[in-house]
Amino acid sequence: MNVVLALDYGSALIFALTGALAASRAQLDIVGFIFFAGLTAVGGGTIRDLLLDRDPVFWIADPTPLAIAALAAIFVFFTAHLLESRLKWLIWLDAAALAIAVAAGVAVARGMEVGTPVVLVMGVLTGTLGGLMRDVVANEVPLVLKQGELYVTAAFAGAGAALLAALVAGSIWPTVACVIVTFGLRAGSLLFGWRLPVYKARPPRA
Repeated sequence: MNVVLALDYGSALIFALTGALAASRAQLDIVGFIFFAGLTAVGGGTIRDLLLDRDPVFWIADPTPLAIAALAAIFVFFTAHLLESRLKWLIWLDAAALAIAVAAGVAVARGMEVGTPVVLVMGVLTGTLGGLMRDVVANEVPLVLKQGELYVTAAFAGAGAALLAALVAGSIWPTVACVIVTFGLRAGSLLFGWRLPVYKARPPRA
């Protein structure tokens, strides 16, 4: 459980920073910063816990993630103007948070001894839904839906890597495998243009 707690705290912190950066791009007040940071920080984990019937939800059992999000929001409120490109920072912090949150979702689901498909889905949902909520509320095209980019694919591959690692090694190795694979694929997509083929409409045949 210490690993799960550390993953939840880590993803909450980094996702909160991205939420606050989104608020800075929207030129909101400090309350808006805290709202965006909190929504992004706990959104994915909340849906995960509700679907798994985990009682209580992680931030209700331990409100520390909310405090982390609020502090991150205040920090960004006073420092965002120092960044040359807030969007670039947002995208890369989001990639790091994605990797950690997917690992958290997998760890929680495995701890509840659910089936393999559920573990995979919980990893993906935990990693992607907080950022999706942030982008939708900010009226931005969600990063998860950017054409062809590896996002959900990276999350799914990371969750799968964690399950494979768990078959051959215990302890921390499933988490390490998940973080490396998820972040590696997402970073490759951003740096080298790794993409999946996208659907292209074709005229009907005569």
